[in-house]
Formats: sequence, C-alpha cells, structure tokens
Amino acid sequence: MLTENTENSAPTPEMLQSWLQAVADAQDREAFARLHGFFAPRLASFLSRAGLSPAQAEDIVQETMIAVWRKAGLYNQAQGGVSTWIFVIARNLRVDYLRRKANREMLPLDDWDQIDDSPTGEDGVLAAERESTVRKALAQLTPEQAQILQQAYFAEKPQSAIARELGVPLGTVKSRVRLALARLRKLLEETP
Repeated sequence: MLTENTENSAPTPEMLQSWLQAVADAQDREAFARLHGFFAPRLASFLSRAGLSPAQAEDIVQETMIAVWRKAGLYNQAQGGVSTWIFVIARNLRVDYLRRKANREMLPLDDWDQIDDSPTGEDGVLAAERESTVRKALAQLTPEQAQILQQAYFAEKPQSAIARELGVPLGTVKSRVRLALARLRKLLEETP
C-alpha cells in the first residue's frame, strides 16, 4: 500500500521506504515512478556537481534507477536511509564510469612513443667539455703513456697489436696502460 504524497511536499523517509518496499515486493511501477520522480533531478544535480557533464549525469541517473529497480530487495533499513542507499549506488556508478573512461583513454602500449635516446644540446656541450679536459690531461702524460692510451682507447687496438707495433713485450704494454690510466685519473681528479 502506497503512502500518498502531496505534490508540494517532499516525501518523508517512511514514504520513501514504503515506495522502495513496494518495488521490492511487487515491482510496483507507480511506486518506482514516484522514486524516480523524486530522485532523478537530485541525482543529476549531485552528479553534475561531482564533475560530470549533463549527458553523463543523465546516463548515470538512468543506470542508478535501473539498479534501484533491480536491487530494491537488497535494501537494508538498518544500514541507512533510502536516500543514502540510492546516492551510494549513484556514487559507485560514477566511480565505475570514470574508471572505464580512463581505461579507454589510455593508449595501447604499442602506441607509446619510444624513449628518445638521441643526445640533447646539453649532452653535446658536456661531452665537448669532457673531451677537452681529457685531452689536456693526456698532454700532461709522458709521450710513451699518451701513445699507449691513444692506441688502446682512441684507435681501439688490442694490447697485443700495440706490443707488436712498438716492439715491446705484452707485459710492458699492460704496465704502461695501467700506469698511464692511474696518472690520467689523478690528473682528472685534480682538474676543477
């Protein structure tokens, strides 16, 4: 049995409960129409204030009222009022909608730009400064040490080839490289 509502007054919590109970018990269309008439504009306003466009808000209102129709039997008065229950449904549907929308807006992994590893202007300037510093430090090495490092690192020759070319034992080349690198490291650490 529906509790009547005068047109100018808001329904009482008891009236809302009786309408929802009528929907749950008998799928009462008149009771549902009253619930819809009362809640639809309030839900639309709530959802618009929450950042949805009017069209998005209307979609969520419709989904909310469909959920109310289908789940009216799940309402538990001990957990809160009818208004609270319906607004929680709307809020949850809004959150779900925003998550779906965010997932659709994400690009597939194949569409992501590759990381640009090309050197920047700053990288070029820093590299030039490092090269200049290393060249100055190389100039301070003995000619034998500088020659060994230039052949080993700039010409990328193996130490055995350098030993044959200079006519010295491989152990001597290795010792010169080690000493030259230690001296070069010390000179570079001293450079401001």
